[in-house]
Amino acid sequence: MRRHLARRAVVTTAALGLVLTTAPAVAHAKPAPGTNAPIKVTVTVQGPDGLLFKGKIKTKGHDVTTATGGTHKCDGTNGGANPSKVPTPTAALDDAARKRHFTWDGTWYASFDDFSVDTIKNVNGGGVAYWNISVNGTPTPVGGCQFKLNAGDRVAFTWTAF
Repeated sequence: MRRHLARRAVVTTAALGLVLTTAPAVAHAKPAPGTNAPIKVTVTVQGPDGLLFKGKIKTKGHDVTTATGGTHKCDGTNGGANPSKVPTPTAALDDAARKRHFTWDGTWYASFDDFSVDTIKNVNGGGVAYWNISVNGTPTPVGGCQFKLNAGDRVAFTWTAF
Protein backbone atom coordinates (compact mmCIF):
# COMPACT_ATOMS: atom_id res chain seq x y z
CA MET A 1 0.00 0.00 0.00
CA ARG A 2 2.82 2.38 0.89
CA ARG A 3 4.62 1.58 -2.36
CA HIS A 4 1.43 2.31 -4.28
CA LEU A 5 1.00 5.72 -2.56
CA ALA A 6 4.68 6.53 -3.03
CA ARG A 7 4.49 5.70 -6.75
CA ARG A 8 1.33 7.85 -7.11
CA ALA A 9 3.09 10.76 -5.39
CA VAL A 10 6.10 10.44 -7.73
CA VAL A 11 3.87 10.32 -10.83
CA THR A 12 1.78 13.29 -9.61
CA THR A 13 4.90 15.30 -8.79
CA ALA A 14 6.44 14.52 -12.18
CA ALA A 15 3.23 15.48 -14.01
CA LEU A 16 2.93 18.71 -12.05
CA GLY A 17 6.57 19.54 -12.76
CA LEU A 18 6.01 18.92 -16.47
CA VAL A 19 2.98 21.25 -16.51
CA LEU A 20 4.82 23.97 -14.63
CA THR A 21 7.89 23.82 -16.88
CA THR A 22 5.88 23.92 -20.11
CA ALA A 23 3.32 26.53 -19.02
CA PRO A 24 5.62 29.54 -19.57
CA ALA A 25 6.47 28.36 -23.09
CA VAL A 26 2.77 28.20 -23.94
CA ALA A 27 2.14 31.60 -22.36
CA HIS A 28 4.86 33.14 -24.53
CA ALA A 29 3.61 31.59 -27.78
CA LYS A 30 1.41 34.66 -28.43
CA PRO A 31 3.02 38.08 -28.88
CA ALA A 32 2.90 40.03 -25.65
CA PRO A 33 0.97 43.32 -25.63
CA GLY A 34 3.18 46.21 -26.69
CA THR A 35 5.14 44.17 -29.23
CA ASN A 36 5.51 45.07 -32.86
CA ALA A 37 3.75 41.96 -34.14
CA PRO A 38 1.72 42.62 -37.31
CA ILE A 39 -1.96 43.39 -36.65
CA LYS A 40 -5.00 44.03 -38.82
CA VAL A 41 -6.72 47.41 -38.63
CA THR A 42 -9.25 49.23 -40.78
CA VAL A 43 -7.90 52.38 -42.43
CA THR A 44 -10.28 55.02 -43.74
CA VAL A 45 -9.28 58.18 -45.63
CA GLN A 46 -12.06 60.75 -45.88
CA GLY A 47 -11.34 63.68 -48.19
CA PRO A 48 -13.24 66.95 -48.64
CA ASP A 49 -15.37 65.40 -51.41
CA GLY A 50 -15.93 61.94 -49.92
CA LEU A 51 -14.30 58.62 -49.23
CA LEU A 52 -10.82 58.23 -50.75
CA PHE A 53 -9.95 54.84 -49.27
CA LYS A 54 -11.28 52.23 -46.88
CA GLY A 55 -9.80 48.79 -46.25
CA LYS A 56 -8.38 46.28 -43.80
CA ILE A 57 -4.60 46.53 -43.59
CA LYS A 58 -1.99 44.36 -41.91
CA THR A 59 0.57 46.66 -40.32
CA LYS A 60 3.32 47.06 -37.77
CA GLY A 61 5.63 49.94 -36.83
CA HIS A 62 8.37 50.51 -39.41
CA ASP A 63 10.53 53.11 -41.15
CA VAL A 64 8.48 55.41 -43.38
CA THR A 65 9.70 57.35 -46.39
CA THR A 66 7.95 60.38 -47.88
CA ALA A 67 9.08 62.63 -50.73
CA THR A 68 9.05 65.72 -48.50
CA GLY A 69 10.05 64.25 -45.14
CA GLY A 70 12.59 61.59 -46.05
CA THR A 71 12.99 58.30 -44.17
CA HIS A 72 12.35 58.11 -40.43
CA LYS A 73 11.18 55.57 -37.89
CA CYS A 74 7.42 55.41 -37.34
CA ASP A 75 7.21 52.63 -34.78
CA GLY A 76 5.76 54.09 -31.60
CA THR A 77 9.13 54.76 -29.99
CA ASN A 78 9.07 58.25 -31.50
CA GLY A 79 9.33 60.93 -28.84
CA GLY A 80 9.70 58.21 -26.20
CA ALA A 81 5.94 57.49 -26.48
CA ASN A 82 6.36 53.70 -26.07
CA PRO A 83 9.26 51.69 -24.64
CA SER A 84 9.31 49.29 -27.61
CA LYS A 85 8.22 49.23 -31.24
CA VAL A 86 4.45 49.03 -31.85
CA PRO A 87 2.06 49.44 -34.81
CA THR A 88 1.06 53.09 -35.44
CA PRO A 89 -1.55 55.02 -37.50
CA THR A 90 0.95 56.61 -39.90
CA ALA A 91 2.66 53.25 -40.46
CA ALA A 92 -0.81 51.81 -41.23
CA LEU A 93 -1.44 54.63 -43.76
CA ASP A 94 1.95 53.92 -45.32
CA ASP A 95 1.15 50.20 -45.59
CA ALA A 96 -2.27 50.95 -47.08
CA ALA A 97 -0.72 53.30 -49.66
CA ARG A 98 1.93 50.76 -50.69
CA LYS A 99 -0.46 47.80 -50.83
CA ARG A 100 -3.33 49.64 -52.54
CA HIS A 101 -1.16 51.81 -54.82
CA PHE A 102 -1.94 55.36 -53.76
CA THR A 103 0.36 58.16 -52.66
CA TRP A 104 0.73 60.18 -49.53
CA ASP A 105 3.29 62.72 -48.38
CA GLY A 106 4.27 64.32 -45.13
CA THR A 107 6.71 66.73 -43.61
CA TRP A 108 9.08 65.46 -40.93
CA TYR A 109 9.33 67.55 -37.77
CA ALA A 110 12.43 66.64 -35.77
CA SER A 111 11.18 68.63 -32.78
CA PHE A 112 8.12 66.32 -32.56
CA ASP A 113 9.97 63.23 -33.85
CA ASP A 114 6.98 62.69 -36.13
CA PHE A 115 5.48 63.30 -39.56
CA SER A 116 2.70 65.72 -40.38
CA VAL A 117 0.50 64.04 -42.99
CA ASP A 118 0.11 66.74 -45.65
CA THR A 119 -1.25 64.98 -48.75
CA ILE A 120 -3.18 61.75 -49.35
CA LYS A 121 -4.20 60.69 -52.87
CA ASN A 122 -3.21 64.15 -54.17
CA VAL A 123 -5.52 65.92 -51.68
CA ASN A 124 -3.61 68.59 -49.75
CA GLY A 125 -5.12 70.75 -47.04
CA GLY A 126 -2.85 73.65 -47.91
CA GLY A 127 -3.42 76.52 -45.51
CA VAL A 128 -7.13 75.79 -45.07
CA ALA A 129 -7.23 72.20 -43.80
CA TYR A 130 -5.19 69.38 -42.29
CA TRP A 131 -5.38 65.59 -42.07
CA ASN A 132 -6.80 64.74 -38.65
CA ILE A 133 -5.86 61.29 -37.29
CA SER A 134 -8.35 59.43 -35.12
CA VAL A 135 -8.49 55.91 -33.75
CA ASN A 136 -11.85 54.35 -32.93
CA GLY A 137 -13.51 57.75 -33.38
CA THR A 138 -11.21 59.68 -31.03
CA PRO A 139 -8.49 62.08 -32.25
CA THR A 140 -5.05 60.84 -31.25
CA PRO A 141 -3.44 62.83 -28.41
CA VAL A 142 0.01 62.31 -29.96
CA GLY A 143 1.43 62.07 -33.47
CA GLY A 144 0.69 59.28 -35.92
CA CYS A 145 4.10 57.67 -35.37
CA GLN A 146 3.67 57.70 -31.59
CA PHE A 147 0.17 56.31 -31.01
CA LYS A 148 -0.02 52.55 -30.32
CA LEU A 149 -2.59 50.62 -32.34
CA ASN A 150 -4.30 47.40 -31.30
CA ALA A 151 -5.71 44.68 -33.52
CA GLY A 152 -9.14 45.63 -34.84
CA ASP A 153 -8.69 49.38 -34.36
CA ARG A 154 -10.38 51.75 -36.81
CA VAL A 155 -7.87 54.33 -38.03
CA ALA A 156 -9.24 57.39 -39.84
CA PHE A 157 -7.44 60.17 -41.66
CA THR A 158 -10.00 62.92 -42.19
CA TRP A 159 -9.51 66.13 -44.19
CA THR A 160 -10.48 68.77 -41.64
CA ALA A 161 -10.92 72.50 -42.31
CA PHE A 162 -9.35 74.94 -39.85
